[in-house]
Amino acid sequence: MRILLDTCEFLWLVAGEAKLSPDVAAAVRDPQNAVFLSAVSFWEISLKHGLGKLPLPQPPAQFVPQQREKHLIAPLALDEAAVAQLSGLPGLHRDPFDRMLICQAKAHGLTLASSDALVRQYPVTLL
Repeated sequence: MRILLDTCEFLWLVAGEAKLSPDVAAAVRDPQNAVFLSAVSFWEISLKHGLGKLPLPQPPAQFVPQQREKHLIAPLALDEAAVAQLSGLPGLHRDPFDRMLICQAKAHGLTLASSDALVRQYPVTLL
């Protein structure tokens, strides 16, 4: 399986939070699965950290890559194929970061790991 982590799932994973679903935790640990973190999530983490809404033990430029490597999570760039999905996406959710993660999952055939109830209403494969 090819899994795209939602920003919250990534942060819960690296913090060892109980909020992370057991299914997502097991899927991330399964060496047969490829797990990705989008540049969009990196952007969201950096923005929220800069606004003082997301405390981190290090600046995002160090924290995110270190945690990705530690947990064997590959980076996923934002590309035109994903952005092209945006115009066909229903307006169920106003969060631009979540909307782009949905588009990336759809464009690249990824399973999206998200516990967000609004994200779960979109026509995207979910974990």
